[in-house]
Amino acid sequence: MMRAQHMAVQSNYSTVLISEFLLICFPNYQSWQHWLSVPLSLLFFLAMGANTTLLIVIWLEASLHEPMYYLLSLLSLLDIVLCLTVIPKVLAIFWFDLRPISFSACFLQMFIMNSFLTMESCTFMVMAYDRYVAICHPLRYPSIITGQFVVRAAIFIMARNVLLTMPIPILSSQLRYCVRIIKNCICTNMSVSKLSCDDITLNQLYQFVIGWTLLGSDLILIVLSYSFILKVVLKIKGEGAVAKALSTCGSHFILILFFSTVLLVLVITNLARERIPPDVPILLNILHHLIPPALNPIVYGVRTKEIKQGIQKLLRRL
Repeated sequence: MMRAQHMAVQSNYSTVLISEFLLICFPNYQSWQHWLSVPLSLLFFLAMGANTTLLIVIWLEASLHEPMYYLLSLLSLLDIVLCLTVIPKVLAIFWFDLRPISFSACFLQMFIMNSFLTMESCTFMVMAYDRYVAICHPLRYPSIITGQFVVRAAIFIMARNVLLTMPIPILSSQLRYCVRIIKNCICTNMSVSKLSCDDITLNQLYQFVIGWTLLGSDLILIVLSYSFILKVVLKIKGEGAVAKALSTCGSHFILILFFSTVLLVLVITNLARERIPPDVPILLNILHHLIPPALNPIVYGVRTKEIKQGIQKLLRRL
């Protein structure tokens, strides 16, 4: 009889708790959340405005209807989705204290963050290959990097990352939860799964293996691409040719640097949690969904002549 009562209580308890979670942003510094919302909201509007402008310019300007700019458009779309998935909820918590998030919404957010983050990494890898072909095999570039190549690359980017990251939220959603307070601003897998009463070893192991496999393989291929590019560039003897070749890759390299640096700092702070205040990884997690999306279109806009001209034409039309 005691066993039956225990199971009934456990069933009722888990049913009530998993209906929604509570997001507690910066548990130790809640008094200054309103001040933090100011720079975050400015970065959010900058990211949304800059990426939207870039998409419009590429769409309207016929000279930008090329594979490289199609890939840049894909990157902007990924950034917009990531921002909209994370930041509005964070600002709603800061401004209106709207901490509850439904069970389904939490795991949907987790899925989008995991899949779109790896899609962005994969897009950088395809863009690195585009630059490799452009510089190392310029005569073959028009026949290799075509519109059809971009379509196939986009399908590969979406299929690979959606299929391989989908088990992460599925595994988390199958757990029984004893606590509903998430000490984070967003539904990351580790923040949520550690609230479970069940063993989360499989969940942690799968995320670790898939995360490092996807992001690690992309980074290795990016480094290889730029190694070959650098090797070819150093052999170029024409006056100004080296500077011109490096300039075509400069914007792309800066974007990868932003993306990788923020991600690397986030990983290091999570590994050194005992020495670093718990609010630091939370803030870095939010910034990782804001800084690269805000800077990506700006860097390309500043360093790419064709995009600058397209923006100028758009402003004249307005």
